[in-house]
Amino acid sequence: MLTSLFLSARAYPSLITNSSLNPNQNPSNAAKSPQFDQFRENRGLSDATIKVPTAPWMKGPLLLRPDEIFDTEKRNKPRKVEEKTFKALNRRESGVRGKKAMKKIVRNVEKLDEGSDSEETQMDDLSEFEYLGRISEKTESKDRFGGKMPWDREEERFILRRMKKERVPTTAELILDEGLLNRLRREASKMRKWVNVRKAGVTETVVNEIRLIWKLKELAMVRFDVPLCRNMERAQEIIEMKTGGLVVLSKKEFLVVYRGGPSYSSEETRSGQDEISSSSLYEREADRLLDGLGPRYMDWWMRRPFPVDADLLPEVVNGYRTPSRRCPPNTRAKLSDEELTYLRNIAQALPFHFVLGRNHGLQGLASAIVKLWEKCIIAKIAIKWGALNTNNEEMADELKHLTGGVLILRNKYLIILYRGKDFLSDEVADLVDDRERLLRGYQHFEENKRESDIEILEVVTNGKQLKETSKSGTLLEFQELQRKFGEKETRNLETEAEKARLEKELKSQEHKLSILKSKIEKSTMELFKLNTLWKPSERDDDIEIFTNEERECLRRIGLKMSSSLVLGRRGVFVGIMEGLHQHWKHREVAKVITMQKIFSRVVYTAKSLEAESNGVLISIEKLKEGHAILIYRGKNYKRPSSKLMAQNLLTKRKALQRSVAMQRLGSLKFFAYQRERAIEDLKVSLVNLQDSASELS
Repeated sequence: MLTSLFLSARAYPSLITNSSLNPNQNPSNAAKSPQFDQFRENRGLSDATIKVPTAPWMKGPLLLRPDEIFDTEKRNKPRKVEEKTFKALNRRESGVRGKKAMKKIVRNVEKLDEGSDSEETQMDDLSEFEYLGRISEKTESKDRFGGKMPWDREEERFILRRMKKERVPTTAELILDEGLLNRLRREASKMRKWVNVRKAGVTETVVNEIRLIWKLKELAMVRFDVPLCRNMERAQEIIEMKTGGLVVLSKKEFLVVYRGGPSYSSEETRSGQDEISSSSLYEREADRLLDGLGPRYMDWWMRRPFPVDADLLPEVVNGYRTPSRRCPPNTRAKLSDEELTYLRNIAQALPFHFVLGRNHGLQGLASAIVKLWEKCIIAKIAIKWGALNTNNEEMADELKHLTGGVLILRNKYLIILYRGKDFLSDEVADLVDDRERLLRGYQHFEENKRESDIEILEVVTNGKQLKETSKSGTLLEFQELQRKFGEKETRNLETEAEKARLEKELKSQEHKLSILKSKIEKSTMELFKLNTLWKPSERDDDIEIFTNEERECLRRIGLKMSSSLVLGRRGVFVGIMEGLHQHWKHREVAKVITMQKIFSRVVYTAKSLEAESNGVLISIEKLKEGHAILIYRGKNYKRPSSKLMAQNLLTKRKALQRSVAMQRLGSLKFFAYQRERAIEDLKVSLVNLQDSASELS
């Protein structure tokens, strides 16, 4: 800023002379005048000079007229605007990926290019805007990237915006007057008491409560719980249909229902709803698919179409049988993972076909599902909200048993069944049965014809059979094979199958036992290496002697102590000894709590602590947390150095490894014992089976 002022002063050298001063004053007095003490501007006098700040190397004062001084505030404003626009083009936008940010930058650059071409924005001197010249170099960037920018696309992308859903007038707006409707809405906005609609929906109890309120007031407020609160349009239709009222106000999960005047009837409501609701192609096709399967569930909480209410279907259907199944040739009835994923994706877009709220007596639902499978390969069943004692596992098992379908998905909200690759409709099954009967008839006719030809041939040869006559492929050959190999009884075959199964199981158990034994050997070696690092100390023979009174006093002191030392799975290691001596630094008695359940192991741990710490064991007490070991430090106690404490004990890491190895070895021995018992039982069963087979033979 000072540089600009100095340049302006050089352009008007006469301003620095004494001619601008008052002739009655000398320069020294003028310099001391209060009007030059600070930088100020007198807007009333345009010819008055103002003293401005000078550089250190300037000797005389610098006096300028107000119109020759630059306004620094006005000059800084466009620079701030430029900085803001520059930051807007280059800053990182939160929540937007780089591709979108690049598109915005290109769009802003194009706007700048379009604005720079207009005559109003043309400037003679473009030296101040050199950084804009880099953006306008399109030809160089095109040559560099082969004729187009990396974010340019060959085809123009069309964006299809989602059309706003037209607001459909409600039944109350069509029937009631505008003045009456506005009054009712004002009164409804002040209501603070409502009727709760639970998961079971708009039941008869809810309807009775609403009608009871209508006897005193003309408005009743209803609050919906899940699942109807997720679709308030459907909740409005249900409440108007069941109560015969009109919904005048809807806000979040609340609806305000008007009872209607004397001239209003529920038939007008239904006719108004018929005029408002217009079914789409999706709904019409779904309704056509569900026609003839059973009564619809009108309390459905999702969008249309309304599914079939499975609770209204009969529990037992006379003459019902599981549909026949036959897999096509060269195909497997079992679904692969890819097929299962594909079917689940298809089922996600399908509407619900049935709504179920009971666990047993599903023959009517099964017959309806089989009928549906003739048109659709997937049956989608929703489980009713608020139904008591529903178990989706029992529902799915009974439906699988009755229909023979494949369970694709099951949870507490829905059950999805696939008809399977081997499913045959009733018409196709009848055709297959007819074809099999026809083939059996042809086979019987061919066999009779062959036998008659053989008889004629015997008559021609004077009753002598030809040696070259072959029986292969004839019914006679089948009967001979059946007589030859059908003499074995079914019991013998079952015995042989059971014997083969037991031998296979015995071989498998022996193999698993050998693996367990090898693991036990490996774990034993690891535990042996860790035990060699631990050298427990021996108990000192010179033990301090206490009287019963002293021991009881120390025991009470230890039990009253709130601070304690917890002994974990690592057992006695260096950290426990350091903690014990840290307790003895402030107290005479230390309380160690262990979670071991076997009392012999607790006693062994207490003796180990006594030997390692050179303390005196007072007592072992049973507490709620476990067992408390009270140890007295002794009368001549001296804290040992850390090096002496860590000589013969395991570190924290080694102690944990030893504990894990001991636990692993115990588990392996337990499983090996179970395998040995199973092998002995299998051998006994095999001997008994052989004895029974020998007795039968």
